[in-house]
Amino acid sequence: MPVSSGKRDRHRLHRGGDRQLNRALHTIAITRAQRDPETRAYLDRKLAEGKTRKEAIRCLKRHLARRFHHLLREPPDAPALMPVTAPPRVACLI
Repeated sequence: MPVSSGKRDRHRLHRGGDRQLNRALHTIAITRAQRDPETRAYLDRKLAEGKTRKEAIRCLKRHLARRFHHLLREPPDAPALMPVTAPPRVACLI
């Protein structure tokens, strides 16, 4: 879907989506942009490419989403969880 506002012409992929997930990604992106030197360097590279700050944050959010998706798809390195055992029986003193 073509979208434009004044100087910018873009193509919007999808207007719908998970708003809570988008908000979480936005919060993570903004926090990392303020605190993490690697993330700041990433944003600086995007700004040097000629992107606006908003577009750079959008790129960062896509990068984070791909990274999180990859992490969630990986099988865990830890061994299987310990089997759940019944709690010890305690004598009732009624």
